[in-house]
Amino acid sequence: MTAGDLTRPLGLDREAKTATRRALPLGSVLAGLSFALLTGLAGFLTITSNPLGGEPIAVASIDRMARRDTGPLPSDDKSETPASPNVREVPRDRKSPQKQDAADVETESGIRVVRSGGSQAPGSVIIRVPDANPSIRLAALDKRLSERGRHGLLPKQGANGLRPADVYARPSTPQQRAAPARIAIVIGGLGISGNATQAAIQRLGPSISLAFAPYGSDLERQVGKARDEGHEVLLHTPMEPFDYPDNDPGPHTLLANQTPEQTIDRLHWVMSQFQGYVGVINFLGGRFTSNEAALSPVMRELANRGLLYIDDGSSGRSLAGQTAASVGVSLGKTDIVLDAIQRGKEIDAALAKLEKIAKEKGSAVGYAAGLPVNVDRIARWMKDVEARGITLVPVSALVTSPKRS
Repeated sequence: MTAGDLTRPLGLDREAKTATRRALPLGSVLAGLSFALLTGLAGFLTITSNPLGGEPIAVASIDRMARRDTGPLPSDDKSETPASPNVREVPRDRKSPQKQDAADVETESGIRVVRSGGSQAPGSVIIRVPDANPSIRLAALDKRLSERGRHGLLPKQGANGLRPADVYARPSTPQQRAAPARIAIVIGGLGISGNATQAAIQRLGPSISLAFAPYGSDLERQVGKARDEGHEVLLHTPMEPFDYPDNDPGPHTLLANQTPEQTIDRLHWVMSQFQGYVGVINFLGGRFTSNEAALSPVMRELANRGLLYIDDGSSGRSLAGQTAASVGVSLGKTDIVLDAIQRGKEIDAALAKLEKIAKEKGSAVGYAAGLPVNVDRIARWMKDVEARGITLVPVSALVTSPKRS
């Protein structure tokens, strides 16, 4: 410290130092700050290894779908686009929803699921949705096979003996005709409940024949939809049962005590409600079909119009077989009424019995009403029936065509 320091007024040294600091170059200060910032950022990125550090993020867990051992499935040589496995929640019951994998989708919906091989990614799944349009299409309605009657259009034979039973039948392939065990199933009573009819058309394969009652309010559209999907169609004809009128099949029922003219007039009303059917199947009719005098005019009318007849097997006293043979009507008869007991296990047992008959005799015919439980059990049964050696065919493929005696 000098003598001048002792005599200098207080504060003069601070002003001198401040002036000195203000004289520092501004560019040097900014360059230093920039270097420090860059050095700190580089160090942070080196430590975190995250170029988006500081940005908002969300973390989600991705679980790989469990593989289910369902055995090898056939591969397809056609070009395929692999799809990532998807898992969706399916409420198996209200308390514990479970995940549904591809095998469940295949089982419940009829969609073919193929696990890919070769160059495809391990575990990838290809879901092939069946073509909505059936590979076998039914013939369109032919004006040459109808004529105007008192109640509306009626089917008739065309030139050269062309029959509606042949034209409107679902074609059978040579492989189907040569199959050692064939089954035809008829689902009846359709056309009255829109929901039940829609379910039968959509859930059951086109080899299943569908019988429509004449009382529906939207029959032409429903029958058209069924035929567009490849289903062969029958006309469900109400006939008098033994307990009539307590058990009444509906308006225009064919009664055993009517005159032949009255019977044919009622039959014509029933026939005119829609077009495109291959023949008729009785609805009830225990008393009517056991009376040859009442049944014969109906069989002659069917023969003249080129239609077949299916006996639903509900009455052991039916004379349909011998009456049809006497006039040359193509006839099919049900071996088993599948819904005699309308419970799932009993329906399954009836289907198993139908398979046994088909393997023993070469063919069998089953009948069931279009109730939800019946449609559900038959749809489930159909999914793997061919793997058990059964070929499904339309009912027209199993009728006999006797010559006139």
